[in-house]
Amino acid sequence: MLVISDSTHDDPVGLRTCPVPRLHLPSPLFSAEEYQRAPLVLLDDRSYTGFTLRHVPPRPGLIVVLVGPDDTTIYPRAAAIGAEAAIRAGDNLSWLHLRLHDATDCRYAHWEALLAGGPADPPASS
Repeated sequence: MLVISDSTHDDPVGLRTCPVPRLHLPSPLFSAEEYQRAPLVLLDDRSYTGFTLRHVPPRPGLIVVLVGPDDTTIYPRAAAIGAEAAIRAGDNLSWLHLRLHDATDCRYAHWEALLAGGPADPPASS
C-alpha cells in the first residue's frame, strides 16, 4: 500500500496497527510506477495540492483520507481525482482494514480482529 503524505508523522492517516506493509512517501517523491503498482493508495488530504500538481492518471483503489478538521470540500476534491472513497483518519478503520486486505488478496488478514470492530460497510458519502 502506498501512503502519500507530506507529513513526517509515522502514521499520518491513522492506520494504527494495521499489518499491511506500506510505503509512506511525500507527494513530490513517489514514482509513477509505485503509484500504479500499489494495491491501494491512501492520499492524505493535506497533500492534495501537491498530488494534483503531479497530474497522475486516475486509478482504482485511491482513497482520500481527511486528517484535519471537517472540510466539506473533501468529497468534490476526491471525486475530481477519481478517488474510490473519502474517509476521516481514524474513523471506519474496520472498513479500511478490510479494504486493505481485499486489495492485497487477504495476505495480511486477521479476520477476528477486523470483524470485532463493527460492520464492514463503506463510509457514508455526503
